Amino acid sequence: MEEIKFVVKLAGVPIGVAALYGSTRQFCREYLTKETPVFSVCITAGDIALERQKADSVNCYSDAYLETLALYRKIAAGLLEYDTLLFHGSVVAVDGSAYLFTAKSGTGKSTHTRLWRELFGSRAVMVNDDKPLLKVTKDGAVAYGTPWNGKHRLSTNVAVLLKAVCILERDESTHIAPVAAREAWPVLMQQSIRPSDPVKLKQVMCLIDGLSANVKLYRMGCNMDLSAAKIAYEGMQ
Repeated sequence: MEEIKFVVKLAGVPIGVAALYGSTRQFCREYLTKETPVFSVCITAGDIALERQKADSVNCYSDAYLETLALYRKIAAGLLEYDTLLFHGSVVAVDGSAYLFTAKSGTGKSTHTRLWRELFGSRAVMVNDDKPLLKVTKDGAVAYGTPWNGKHRLSTNVAVLLKAVCILERDESTHIAPVAAREAWPVLMQQSIRPSDPVKLKQVMCLIDGLSANVKLYRMGCNMDLSAAKIAYEGMQ
């Protein structure tokens, strides 16, 4: 099978890609660039086979789909060198500030950020609904859109300063409060990429330390009423 080569720009970093399926280039179409890559990744049949082993055995995923997972795994490992972290969550921006909601799958992250879009209308921009990239600095973090944006395919190719991270929990009533970094740290770590390479895992831990130290953290219990979005927004100002 002939390689398909292209360059994708993620979190401000141009990355060379050698893929096996043309659909992978199409998947990344909104992030393609002609810039010179600073590092490159190559996807092999073995990478796809490994993703199949990790995947839910109930679902019969195509090799083309599994290639996109393998690609992001390799890109995310490379981006650690650029202080950039793959994170599992839904990020919405309002008036130029981003808010990241993270939780276990099925908690309602996407539903909650949909409420934000209903509440704020054109003031709200969906940055990424599933797997954003976070560039962590001593001054805070910047959230980036990516093509890996969940089943609803909600993302925008933007970079937005991250104002807050909120750990979301389902509850009958809505309430939000700041949470200490030491309390949030295990959840943040759980929701991040976790490489098997111990050196890269240490890089992830350092980035989580930076994220939890320099970005405001909250814990929120909420129902799925529109008022939950208003309470969340006001609680994080």
